[in-house]
Amino acid sequence: MKKVLITGTAGFIGFHLAKLLLDEGFKVHGYDGMTDYYDVSLKQERNKILLENSNFTSTVGMLEDNEKLDDVANKFQPDVIVHLAAQAGVRYSLENPRTYINSNIVGTFNVMEVARKQKVKHLLMASTSSVYGANSKMPFTEIEKADTQLTIYAATKKANESLAHSYSHLWKIPTTMFRFFTVYGPWGRPDMALFKFTKAILEEKPIDVFNHGKHTRDFTYIDDIVGGVLKTLDQPASINFDWNGNQPDPATSNAPWRIYNIGNSKPVQLMDYINALEKSLGKKAKINFLPLQPGDVADTYADVNNLQKKFNYKPSTTIVDGVSNFIEWYKSYYKV
Repeated sequence: MKKVLITGTAGFIGFHLAKLLLDEGFKVHGYDGMTDYYDVSLKQERNKILLENSNFTSTVGMLEDNEKLDDVANKFQPDVIVHLAAQAGVRYSLENPRTYINSNIVGTFNVMEVARKQKVKHLLMASTSSVYGANSKMPFTEIEKADTQLTIYAATKKANESLAHSYSHLWKIPTTMFRFFTVYGPWGRPDMALFKFTKAILEEKPIDVFNHGKHTRDFTYIDDIVGGVLKTLDQPASINFDWNGNQPDPATSNAPWRIYNIGNSKPVQLMDYINALEKSLGKKAKINFLPLQPGDVADTYADVNNLQKKFNYKPSTTIVDGVSNFIEWYKSYYKV
């Protein structure tokens, strides 16, 4: 039985990945800070569900606490580490940038130190589509440079990619980075659009729609996200022996380090997303159209050809089904 240490198991993606791995027979230890960035009771409920499986154990701890993280890893001795914990939120990074440095830079450094000391077989880490920043050529592909991040959050994630590469190069740690595209679904984060829109529509309050609703987003259902991670788990990143420093491929390296987009690869107009939500709820939204917010990008669109070729990755959940599944969960959880 493989032992997998996952950071952020009380979070949205971490919870779903831990649940999937437990169903697949893995032994999982979760490490989560249970911070109050959003409703802690939601995080506690996720953790409670995971603890129903005897192959799951967990520790409450901050990524910045390197001694506790070291102690957990020494006792659990993971074969694989999946690092998902981070201070999330693009807009929150405008208000509290230091939180992102502490969690996403210092915390990630601590995780990579653990991976080095434990000599793990594979380190997998969450990045984000936000690293594409000011890039406008669609779809976003990993082989294009991404050096113009527009928020502190995105900058910390790009820094993580670079830091991970240096560790992979120096200590030959197989490292796979995932650029996630707009994840949604049951047990989602309350600070994300689908959650906020649903709550407001049910309460007959207006929803704030930025860029006057002209966004397109590569909305990706949570099962398609964690399914992609699972496909790569047992296949550690490898060296690209054709890599050429004169014409460097930003997605691969002469170290065992890789970057993959994980997205639906079918961008949706934000207003179509809202229409799907309205149909599922059976209620019309009251919309407050607003300008583009600082740090926001107008469009996202994932090229997932690399993941498809290497791992036969095929996202399959439609927006209609995904939104409907979320609404079903939301009404059940909040007893609407």
